Amino acid sequence: MKQKEILLFGATGQIGRNLVRKLTKNNYKITAVTRNVHTAGYKLKTQANPGYLKFIELKNFNLDKIDELMKNASICINLIGILYEKKKNEFDVIHTDLPDFLSQKANKYKLDKFVHLSSLGVEEATDSKYAQSKLNGEKKIINNCENYIIIKPSIVYSVDDNFTTNFMSLLSLLPIMPIYHNGKTKFSPIHVTDLVDIIYNLIDSKNNKLILECIGPEVLTFKEIIQKLLISIGKKRLLVPLPFPLAKLSAKFLQLFPKPLLTEDQLNLLKYDNCKSDKYKNNFDLGFKTNKKFEEEIEKYSYNWRTGGQFAKYNNLGNNK
Repeated sequence: MKQKEILLFGATGQIGRNLVRKLTKNNYKITAVTRNVHTAGYKLKTQANPGYLKFIELKNFNLDKIDELMKNASICINLIGILYEKKKNEFDVIHTDLPDFLSQKANKYKLDKFVHLSSLGVEEATDSKYAQSKLNGEKKIINNCENYIIIKPSIVYSVDDNFTTNFMSLLSLLPIMPIYHNGKTKFSPIHVTDLVDIIYNLIDSKNNKLILECIGPEVLTFKEIIQKLLISIGKKRLLVPLPFPLAKLSAKFLQLFPKPLLTEDQLNLLKYDNCKSDKYKNNFDLGFKTNKKFEEEIEKYSYNWRTGGQFAKYNNLGNNK
């Protein structure tokens, strides 16, 4: 029987860093595949107990090397994903072709589990390249692999995310905040530690051939999320619903930034709710409860965007600006 060794793709992201900490503390050995071993080492070495984490540098997804690594693993976890394309067809390469290859190899070498991170709500978003590439990746895995677990979370948030932190930065600077699709899109935000606990429990369980929607304890609209962020950073801003033609025009401009604030594809994706669909089981169905409330958790790090910065956490919010 193989030792519990995990081959992890996407270890340096928000979810990956927390998962490395959780797994290594529970005696799993991890081989983290990264494009830059120095960057990965800087971010991850402090997250793992000595001897439980090693790095393999693969700059261009060397398929032969990945094949070799699969032979020595008992579990493969793929957390790699992108929010926007820097190159043509990059969504397809990352979200469809890579999971296709990894799941084939996981099946070939009879791994105990192939765990793949997808996204909630992609089935309905037929006008989003991001969503369709994610959905196609799921279909490839189901066709290729016997022992798969596909995890479909709603928005994953924490102090290290690219969602709440970006919006708090914008809200602290802009006097007016545009609200897309009237702010009615629904989400079930899940804190990264809750999601990591779910992944850990799934790895340690007998579950296989499973598609699992991962949600937090609340359903919030986009407008409600923005309002909670404003309260947390102690600001007042005018929230203005933006008609779709104007929103599309703004997205065309904002996607030109090196790190786009909003793309046309993301604007399309925002039309669709991002909460449980009841098409699949969710974490509550399996007894994996999530207890962290959005408003309470963002309060723990939002002081960075309040007037006074880190010193604001020692005071009441006081005067809103």
